[in-house]
Formats: sequence, C-alpha cells, structure tokens
Amino acid sequence: METTNQHGKQSVFASPWVQLVFGVICMAMIANLQYGWTLFVNPIDEKYHWGRTAIQVAFTIFVVTETWLVPIEGYLVDKFGPRPVVVGGGLLCGIAWVLNAYASSLPMLYFAAAVGGVGAGAVYGTCVGNALKWFPDRRGLAAGITAAGFGAGSALTVVPIANMIKSSGYENTFLTFGLGQGIIVLVLGLALASPPASIEALKKLAPGAMRYNAKPTEVMRSPVFWLMYLMFVLMAAGGLMATAQLGPIAKDYGLDQAPVSLLGLTLPALTFALAIDRVLNGVTRPVFGWISDKIGRENTMFIAFAMEAVGIYALAKYGQHPVAFVLLTGLVFFAWGEIYSLFPATCADTYGSKYAATNAGMLYTAKGTAALLVPFSSIITSMTGSWQAVFMVACAMNAFAAFLALFVLKPMRARLAQRYASDYKAESSEPVVKAADLSRSTT
Repeated sequence: METTNQHGKQSVFASPWVQLVFGVICMAMIANLQYGWTLFVNPIDEKYHWGRTAIQVAFTIFVVTETWLVPIEGYLVDKFGPRPVVVGGGLLCGIAWVLNAYASSLPMLYFAAAVGGVGAGAVYGTCVGNALKWFPDRRGLAAGITAAGFGAGSALTVVPIANMIKSSGYENTFLTFGLGQGIIVLVLGLALASPPASIEALKKLAPGAMRYNAKPTEVMRSPVFWLMYLMFVLMAAGGLMATAQLGPIAKDYGLDQAPVSLLGLTLPALTFALAIDRVLNGVTRPVFGWISDKIGRENTMFIAFAMEAVGIYALAKYGQHPVAFVLLTGLVFFAWGEIYSLFPATCADTYGSKYAATNAGMLYTAKGTAALLVPFSSIITSMTGSWQAVFMVACAMNAFAAFLALFVLKPMRARLAQRYASDYKAESSEPVVKAADLSRSTT
C-alpha cells in the first residue's frame, strides 16, 4: 500500500503496524550498546587494569550523548522524516562497536562510547517519535511496544554475547555484533516513513490527550515539562545504576558464577538475571503503556514507581541469595522499564503530535542527566564498603517520584489541559475534549 506522508514522499511500507514492527527491530539492534555493556566491563578491566570506575565513565558518556542530542535528532525527524536519521544512526552504532573492539586506551574507549551514543540516540528517538505519530489514539501501547524492542532486544543475544566473550574474547564479540546490528538498522531505516498529516484527525485520541500542538519553545517554558523531567531523572537514575552495575554487584556478592535453576534451566546467576531482566524490562513497557491508555498516565506511574521502590528495597535486603537475586532484579527491571513508554506518551498527550519527536526528545535528555549519577554509585560503594547505601538512595528516589506523579503532576497537567483546550478551541472549529472530561480520565 502506498501512502503519502507528511513530508510528501511515498512508501510501500507506510502503514502503522509495519512501521511499528520496523521500529521495534531497529530498537532491538541497538539495545546491546546499553544493556550488553555490563558483560564487557570486567573483561576490559582484566586486560587493561583501568579500574571499573574509569571504564564505567564510558557508559556515562554513551548515555549522555545518546540522550542529550535526541532533541536535535527529533527536530530532524519532524522536519525531514525518520529515514535519514535512522540510517545515519545505524552506521554510527556499527562504527562504535568496531572502535570498541580495537580500543587500547581510555580516550579511545570514551570516543567510541560517544559515537555509539549519538547513533543509538538517533535510532531510539526516531523510532519512539514515529510510533507516537502513527498511533495518536494508543500512544502508551505504541511507545511501549517500540521501547520494548530496546528493553528486551538484548534478551536473545545476552547468552551468545557472554559465550562469545568467553570463547573468542570481548574484542571479537564487539566486532561481530557491531557489524551485524549496524547493517540491520541501516537496511530497515531505509523503509521508515512518516504518517500522513491527516492521521490524527481520523483517530479518537487516548484519554487525557489533546489536539493542541505546543512548539518546543513553548514546552520549555511549561512547569509541567520540568516536573516530568525531574520525575524522569529520579526514576532513571536507580534503573541505570542497576543496568550498568549489575555485573559488578553480582561479582561482589559472589553470585556471578553461582548456579541457579529456574524454569527448567540452570545458568550462572548473573547470566540468568540478565536474560530474565531483559525480557521483563521489555514486557513492562507495552503492558504499563496499555494500562495507562485505560486508567490514565499518572495513576499508572504511581503504581509502577511504588513497585520499583519496593523491589529495590527487597533486593538490598535479600539479594545476596542467588535465586532471590535473579527474581528481585527481574522485579526491579519490570517496575523500571515502563518509564520509557509512560513519559513519551504523557509528553505527546500533553503537548500534541506535530512536534512529538522533538518534545519527547527534550524529555528523554533526563536519562542523560540521570546517567551522571551512575559513577557515584561506585564511589558510594567504595566509601561504605557495600551496595546498601546505593540501594536505599535509589529506593527513596523512586518513592518520591511515585508521590509526585499522583499528587503533583496529575492536578498540574489537568490545569494545563484546560488552558490548551481553550487555546485549541479559539484557533480551530474541531470538537475539543472538555477539561472536566480530561480530569475524569486521569482519575
């Protein structure tokens, strides 16, 4: 089927579900740049003895460049469409892992991390933004399915990567997976397309969503945006600490090679945890996204964020047992991953579809801000001699975010929706959702 998109081009692949599937596959191909990183930290340190803290700076650089440039990449998507941005991102992701394979100094490792971050951010921001535009009536579900590709994308490859590191070395693993993943993203990127400009007018929007399109400059002046930004930082920081430090945590607990038998499988605790975590981290995104389409974004945030706080506390208390470590890290990842569907959907609901990629990209930079806190987890652990202080800080951050979602964000967004409804009614003759209905939809 050929469809004219908002940029005047035609594509035989321009249908919502085809675009969603292509976006999911692209996300899966870049997932290992973040979620597979923990497998490489110890092998790199064993070869060069740079220290885990110094090596983890590369992870911070990756996350910062992946997130803080997304607004620019989102602007390019809104202006030129998704195809050129994803193709360029795929090339950079492949190049980054090739550079990692040959990095013999920390500056080279850091440079590779920056290249990979720019590429991953281009792919991530484009695929999520495109999903928000193609599915204005089911943004939570669409963003969740797309983000699930990133959250669960490494689940299928975590065991092969771990095995290849042991059998062929981490250098060959970087090279092989980097080239393979980069090529797939490049090819599928050529098939991505923007939706027709009329798609939103033909759809019934999700509860609490508005048709008013706020420009990025207007969004930047909105207190609601900065409240969501703070909540994103609070939630992302705890999850990123677990993502980046799971390998070192397991090693310090003496669990990295401890056998665990679950679901008819017996694997080392760390490998088992990584596999289950990736699956749950992916599943949670469409699940909570779909729930938020039904009961409202803030109510869903409160449930998920509170669950994350409880999970981190339980991991701190019982995580030194191999089976408990596997199960509780799974709970932590399940209650954390949904932020990558809830926040983009809430942002698009609040500020509209026209600039969805740019606006969601600006909010996504909160992940980069949160990444700056990751190295402090190693410092705190070195000072205290255990991971307990890190866990308690992360637990408190998540509990505070849950409180903000229900008791601060919810009323603030309802008031903003009332103002935007009036603005939209003044400039358009289309039917407008009443503010009272918006308030009830998030109750």
